[in-house]
Amino acid sequence: MSESVYKVIEIIGTSKKSWEDAAKNAVDSAGKSLRELRIAEVVDLDMKVEDNKVVAYRARVKVSFKYDGE
Repeated sequence: MSESVYKVIEIIGTSKKSWEDAAKNAVDSAGKSLRELRIAEVVDLDMKVEDNKVVAYRARVKVSFKYDGE
């Protein structure tokens, strides 16, 4: 088995429904442009507030993907 190298980036997903949807949106979006996603780790959760009401949930997510290094 050959060894592999993976790169880790941090992205932020948003949702009007929940933190879970925000995290899923982040991973789904990353999967459209990165290949072979391996791990996703939620590192922070927060909310956007307007007029004293929560209007959006945000999830900061670290994702790792296979890195070719070319």
